[in-house]
Amino acid sequence: MKTQRYYSHGKLLLTGEYLVLDGAKALAIPCKYGQHLEVSSTTANKSSWHSYDYQDKLWFSAEFNLAEVITHKVKGENEIEQRLFQILREAYQLNSKIFHQNYNFKTELEFPQNWGLGTSSTLITNFAQWADVDAYRLLYNTFGGSGYDIACAQANSALSFRLKQDAPEAQNIDFPEALIPFTYFLHLGKKQNSRSAIKNYRAQKPSDLETKVEEINKLSEAFLKVTSFQEGQNVLKQHELLLSEILKLNPIQSREFPDFDGQIKSLGAWGGDFVLVLSQTNPRDYFNEKGYATLLTFQDMVL
Repeated sequence: MKTQRYYSHGKLLLTGEYLVLDGAKALAIPCKYGQHLEVSSTTANKSSWHSYDYQDKLWFSAEFNLAEVITHKVKGENEIEQRLFQILREAYQLNSKIFHQNYNFKTELEFPQNWGLGTSSTLITNFAQWADVDAYRLLYNTFGGSGYDIACAQANSALSFRLKQDAPEAQNIDFPEALIPFTYFLHLGKKQNSRSAIKNYRAQKPSDLETKVEEINKLSEAFLKVTSFQEGQNVLKQHELLLSEILKLNPIQSREFPDFDGQIKSLGAWGGDFVLVLSQTNPRDYFNEKGYATLLTFQDMVL
């Protein structure tokens, strides 16, 4: 078998974080940064897995007999290996035909792992393509989540995403042109665990959930209709205040950047990874002075 190659884009969730799990309409964007997967067959009695980071440094490797993995004869020596074996077993359950021999697998990231752009979702999507299985089902059976990141992985534009009776629905959208010159993405340097964040949300879920979902839907729709900086700032501020009420957490701007002239909005799990910044002037000096060095423009980040 010739080497087979696959590629998936990273993602950022613009609106609807957390409530997307309960049917809210979320807006998301695929990123210019993603992950590659290469697969080739081998006549060896073991499969190999090698994962490289964005600096081409090996950060994980393993050797295993694929037949022993899918029959639960080996469990994995550490958390990463255990998670990998879980993906292999779940893919086998969805399509056993391709697991008749051993393979050499190689992954290559284009972004730092602590950026939170979807190390797991890009892996799941790439692996699902190779194994010829449904990427959403593979995600739900392993990492869990809404699946918006799977939609982003193969998208070529911003999109809206919604779960309807556990069925994912994604549609292409246009990011508001009026906001593109003023949009930046700031990395906070605090990697968040999505599974832990979801668990916290479940514990805080409001009693008037349907009302909150409808409010999020209206804000997502309003964002798509934004025609000025001021409109965009207002919509994102309303969104932050609504999530703050639900999660019982203070918005990142009031906590860390109360003197910032513009609007800052959390993306995905609150408290870390990237935030969206709306600013009418380049805010790089402001964030540098506060010790935040990674600031990307819209053109730098968005596909």
